[in-house]
Amino acid sequence: MYKILIFDRTGKTRPTLTSALEDRANFTSIATETEFQEEIKSKQFDLIFLDNDSINGRAVKILENMRSKDPYLPIIMTSETEKAEMIVQAMNSGASDYLVHPISPTRVNISFDKAIEIRDQRFEIAYHRRKQDVVYDFKDVVAFSPKMKAILVSLERFAKTDSTILITGDTGTGKSFLSGTVHFNSPRRKKPFVKINCANIPEDLLESELFGHEKGAFTGADKQRIGRFEQASGGTIFLDEIGEMNLSLQTKLLRVLEEKSFERVGGNKTIYSDVRIIAATNKDLVQQVADGLFREDLYYRINVLPVTLPSLKERQDCLLPLAELLLNKCCTSMHREIVGFTENSTKKIQEYDWPGNIRQLANTIERAVILEDGKYIHAENLALPVTVARSKGSANSNVDADNGELQEGALDGSLAGQEKELILRVLEECLWVQKNAALKLGVSPRALNYKINKLGITHPHWRRNKRSV
Repeated sequence: MYKILIFDRTGKTRPTLTSALEDRANFTSIATETEFQEEIKSKQFDLIFLDNDSINGRAVKILENMRSKDPYLPIIMTSETEKAEMIVQAMNSGASDYLVHPISPTRVNISFDKAIEIRDQRFEIAYHRRKQDVVYDFKDVVAFSPKMKAILVSLERFAKTDSTILITGDTGTGKSFLSGTVHFNSPRRKKPFVKINCANIPEDLLESELFGHEKGAFTGADKQRIGRFEQASGGTIFLDEIGEMNLSLQTKLLRVLEEKSFERVGGNKTIYSDVRIIAATNKDLVQQVADGLFREDLYYRINVLPVTLPSLKERQDCLLPLAELLLNKCCTSMHREIVGFTENSTKKIQEYDWPGNIRQLANTIERAVILEDGKYIHAENLALPVTVARSKGSANSNVDADNGELQEGALDGSLAGQEKELILRVLEECLWVQKNAALKLGVSPRALNYKINKLGITHPHWRRNKRSV
């Protein structure tokens, strides 16, 4: 049974509502404003009926005050008179509906169902937002180091503008994470926020993904497809790993930035889309420009508001708060009750270099939560490699580049010889892109592929595994 509060000094609303909803709700009826304020402070209701005639024209003010305190609470206003300006004002102030006497039971039920449905949808959206890798308020971003505090001040200021933002930094520093925070604190917050990773989509398909295609544009294009720029119209599109985009596509992106227009693949109709672009990369775009791999004019066009995120080792003050936050998030999703970290595990977290940054920290904690049986995360469950070879020609490389063997020195004593653990860790850091993982390990892609097959490592995103599902 739903709990409904009725504020009606005239006595006309209560009989109509009870006859229409008596089998669905319990009612509390109030006739004075003082009692009404006391009720909403002390009790929880599913819906409120607020009679405009009972409050001498103050209903809208009360409505706005209630909505500011509880944005999810449905409020339906009632009145004996039908004034267009009052109805518009009430709806703009957050009323779910506006009913004019005499009100039929059918009309009451329709309005009630609609208000509850919208409330439930808002609850669901709020739930899913908490599950997403996005923080919707800058105040909730973990930033204790001076560098991160300064960056958040800049991003909060940038969010209020409509200019293109370029976020640079190592893999796993939170570029995608913060792009969402910027969007949801911008004037475009009620419009779409679309993410696309340019490195995860083959070059020949990326253009279609961004701009869409017409039916018959290429083999397999059996119907028209709307691209991400059309989907994001009025909102924000986040182009992650923009440094991986080829020169031909960079030219088309430059046109979108300058003219806000493009054509679908295989089409000749010009489509206009007002989109704000946030771009991110872990590459040195200045060097890319010098090497002829990135257009200079596009670089200057996207580099209007530049932000460089520091690595995790430069954010020592943020390390433990981030670990605690990630632990709580992981425990919530896995329904585990783990209180925190032991002293040794805390020390291990602080002493490690975290080459994979926040993403590596999150993966490490997730694995520790799975392995842990007690109330605290113990150090032995924080599986961390000591070193990872950065390049094939490195003098102190821990990898035999010829046969792909990972040498025993690559891991600490407790993990000696566990090649699979190290390969898994690096694949996670590289988002399971084998080419990038091979480069990070200092072996050839062929050698890494040999090891992956030998150790039985699989991932659902790999094409060979998709075919076997």
